[in-house]
Amino acid sequence: MFSETDHHDSLGAMYSDYFLDYASYVILERAVPHLYDGLKPVQRRILHAMDEIDDGRYNKVAGIVGNTMNYHPHGDQSISAAIVQLGQKELLIDTQGNWGNILTGDGAAAPRYIEARLTPFAKEVVFNPKTTQWLASYDGRRREPDTLPVKFPLLLAQGVEGIAVGLACKILPHAFHELIEAAIAHLREQPFTLLPDFPTAGIMDATDYRDGLRGGKIRVRARVLTDKKGILRITEIPFGTTTGNLMESVVVAADKGKIKIAKIEDNTAANVEILVHLPAGADPEQTRDALFAFTDCELSISPNACVIVDGKPQFMGVSEILRRTTERTRELLKLELQIKLNELAEKWHFSSLEKIFIENRIYRDIEECETWPDVLAAIANGLKPFTHLLKREVTEDDLVRLTEIKIKRISKFDSFKADDEIKQLEKLIDEAEKNLRNLTRYTIRWFEELAKKYGKAHQRLTEISSFDRVDRTQVVAATETLYLDAKNGFVGYGLKKDGEPLEKCSTLDDVIAFTQDGKMRVVKVAEKVFVGQKPLHVAIFRKEEDLIYSMIFRDGRDGPILAKRFTIGGTTRDKEYDLTRGKPNTRVLYLAVHKTNEESAAQMLLVHLKSGLRMKNLIRPLHFAEFGIKSRSSSGNLVTKHGVEKIVRAPKDYDPSSKA
Repeated sequence: MFSETDHHDSLGAMYSDYFLDYASYVILERAVPHLYDGLKPVQRRILHAMDEIDDGRYNKVAGIVGNTMNYHPHGDQSISAAIVQLGQKELLIDTQGNWGNILTGDGAAAPRYIEARLTPFAKEVVFNPKTTQWLASYDGRRREPDTLPVKFPLLLAQGVEGIAVGLACKILPHAFHELIEAAIAHLREQPFTLLPDFPTAGIMDATDYRDGLRGGKIRVRARVLTDKKGILRITEIPFGTTTGNLMESVVVAADKGKIKIAKIEDNTAANVEILVHLPAGADPEQTRDALFAFTDCELSISPNACVIVDGKPQFMGVSEILRRTTERTRELLKLELQIKLNELAEKWHFSSLEKIFIENRIYRDIEECETWPDVLAAIANGLKPFTHLLKREVTEDDLVRLTEIKIKRISKFDSFKADDEIKQLEKLIDEAEKNLRNLTRYTIRWFEELAKKYGKAHQRLTEISSFDRVDRTQVVAATETLYLDAKNGFVGYGLKKDGEPLEKCSTLDDVIAFTQDGKMRVVKVAEKVFVGQKPLHVAIFRKEEDLIYSMIFRDGRDGPILAKRFTIGGTTRDKEYDLTRGKPNTRVLYLAVHKTNEESAAQMLLVHLKSGLRMKNLIRPLHFAEFGIKSRSSSGNLVTKHGVEKIVRAPKDYDPSSKA
């Protein structure tokens, strides 16, 4: 029978509620880290389980997995995978054995073969049972931390990635030293900037990082060196790929004809070393740019900083995450100082009580007491003359503790030594009170000491730079030949039998084609593609070339003869453009292409008019310098209203002033 809370008005309402419950569970309990400790629940439980069994020695990962299952209600494989991921970050877990390789993508050995223990950094920064808020474990038998009292921006140091229902999280790792410097800058109310740093090193352009928020991106490149003639050596790879995937992308690009290589070999061990052997005559600089354009030697990464705050996900920039975690560190240090101060005060109180109790031989007052209340009353009466020396009232618990002092301690009591211990406690109390009064300064010193202890092992690996995106059309290898089948109106690199060769091309190129009816289109190079009936001019279309086109056409079947000079401008692939006035039966009589205005303006043509027009001069000169350069949609300038028999180039010694 359904309970009142399980009742739904419809099946759709039931699925809606269950879906929301599942989505919330995945977001809060699996995919998204908490702002304060920077951990997902499985990571938090792993670290708690490791701390619980920690004795300074290595433990089998299989044993750690077993202990974690007391707190994490999921399978052992998900736990062991999470342990390996934490261990590979080399910050919280000290590893022993084959833990895989983030450079090559090799997996770790089975959990029964590898061992782990907490690092000194983790012990100092992550754990403190006195400042931890505890929850009951899923079965109610144990207690586990709500969040660990992490005194460091751990989330930004390690980075994290997770996919939930309708939500994704991708926070990139950052440099250890730079996080501490940023935390100190925040405490000093100074500006700071945070940029990612990757364990795979590489070169990074973070111009569009946008503080790690949605919509930002960074580009990371491999470090590619010209080792010697004919060899490119890759020594660092982008974050997000492996040497195996990078090599595969190079081979695929070579098979598609985008780059030219002779062979590629992987010598990676502790460090990356991939050798790309180039064929004879290949340009190393162009090949390196082609690697960035067509392979995993350059990758784009889109961050999406999302954290759990107050029990719900929230998108937050890395700078704000740093500020909040730094404030959290200050509050935890304050809480630790307050706890320490209370403990020191209690220790001072009892040490003073003990000194009074022994020096004034109050213990002798209880020798004649017959009942327990009489014993406590005797001690209380003996202490009354000295209570003004204490900082708080004497409680019954204090009296009981005094009765537990052993005779041996009383007999060997050294008053001078006791005074020294009390003075030392007073110094520690004064120091703790001073640190509480100057909490920000104390927090800054704490971060500085942390940097001195652990900073040397965590230097920046990724070089920060700025570089332009490589134009793929400029670096792609021209491994194909473009053929033209003029009879049928086809072009392509697969027309070796039916076409005539035009020029070398790559598979990324575009082709521009002009037909006799005054139409123009731009199409992508393919094995075979139709460009229009009776093509007049076909060539590789290079946008960076600002070519000048000269054209003479008849406007319709019996219309006037027009001429114009124009540039192409922007185009859309596969769209047909009309370069004439669009009348039926229009025909192009002349078409020429020039690289410069001077070449185009120097054209001198002779237009031969049709005979039978009762005209003495049937040849008229046409100088294109008379026409300005306009857009491709211009109508053209009138040449003649008479019919034209042919158009030829004027001889070099032609004199326009003479009669033809």
